Formats: sequence, structure tokens, C-alpha cells
Amino acid sequence: MPEPKPTVVILCGGRGTRIQEHSAETPKPLIEIGGRAIVWHVIGMYRAHGFQRFLLLIGYRGEQVRAFVAGESWPSGVVIDCLDTGTDTATGERLLRAAPALAREERFCLAYADGVADIDLAALLAHHRCHGAAATMAVVRPRLPFGVARLGGSGAVLAFSEKPRSALWVNAGFFCFERSALAALEPGSVLEREPLERLAAGGELRAYRHEGFWECMDTYKDWITLNELWDGGRAPWVSELN
Repeated sequence: MPEPKPTVVILCGGRGTRIQEHSAETPKPLIEIGGRAIVWHVIGMYRAHGFQRFLLLIGYRGEQVRAFVAGESWPSGVVIDCLDTGTDTATGERLLRAAPALAREERFCLAYADGVADIDLAALLAHHRCHGAAATMAVVRPRLPFGVARLGGSGAVLAFSEKPRSALWVNAGFFCFERSALAALEPGSVLEREPLERLAAGGELRAYRHEGFWECMDTYKDWITLNELWDGGRAPWVSELN
């Protein structure tokens, strides 16, 4: 019998200030792509890979997120809980406040509520289980927002490349953690800074390279792009809720 998938924790508490021109009254996880809240898409991505249990860490306008969860018709077997972790709490402290709710979890997954990808989340978990470190972070090489000029030694422009992929890897926002990784958190900590740096310094953070589609809805322009993909039937991310 296959081992049950761990709980997926989703960070849903931020204000989303860079996208508030879209709607200052709507919390970022509920901004819609194709008529559905983006967190609905994230949950659907995990559902497509066999994950059933979700813990949403809410904060800013959290009552709206609770109402969304209560009002949706989720597939049979899906369990979604919300935990209020404070309005202006940093990401690391949000996860620290969730520790009691994860007390029975040997490991758990974590995602942001604003990123979609065609990543194989079951393969990410399998990779994490195999290497034995406390944490795994999916990484991607995002496309640059500009065209790039290739220059010769004399300064001559030799060629152009339209929005190439970066040569550098960045945090994709999909993680797997052993419970022991919670020890890297402190009150007020930002997950992406000191906690991940501590894990990396101790040899407890591994990368999972994702070469496929990835997009984070940080700005109004990103929202337009994702909606155009959805409306054109070209949305690459997988969702069992579609």
C-alpha cells in the first residue's frame, strides 16, 4: 500500500502589495486566474499528484480565505484547514506558528499561494525522501524580462536573444521539509533568508531542478500573462480540479 502523502502547507497570509493595483480588497491568494482563485490552482496542482491534506496559513483578510475554502466543492477526500498566523507576520514565523498543527507530521510540503508550474510534485517529494537532508527546495531558471544582446570583444553587437532563461537558479516556491527543519525558524524570521541559509550552511538543504514551466504572480503584468495562457487553452500547469 503506498505511503500517504504528507500535508501541504500553503503560505496565504501576505498582503501582495506589488499586485494591489489589481484589487486592494482581495487577498493575493484569491486573485483569480481564469475565474478561479490562484490558490485553487495551487491546490489542484498538488491534487493531481496525489496530495489530499492542506493547511492554509492565513493572515491579511484571512476571513475571505476561510470563506473561500468553506464555499468550494472540493473533491472527496480533500481536507483543507486554515490557521490564522497574523496579519503582518513574516513567512518564517508563520511556519513557526504552524508547528503545533504539524506536531504529528514526520515531514510536510510547503508552497506559496501565488506560483504555478508543470512541476512533478510527487517526484519532488521522492527526491526529498531519498537524499536524507532536512529540506528540499525546487529551483528554476526563470526567463529574463528583457531581450539580451550578445557582444563581441570590440563592443560590436553580434546577436540578440529574446527573453532567454537566466543562467542562475532561483527559489521556485515548492519545498519539502522534515519536521527537524522547523528548528531553523525563529520569531520574526523570513523563511527565505536566515532559516534557509542556516539549513544550507549545515548541509541540510538540497535543490530539485525544474526545467519546465514556472510563473509567479508577483505583479499585474504576471496576472495578465497567466490569464492569457488560461484563456487561450495554453496553461501548462496541471490541475486535477479543472
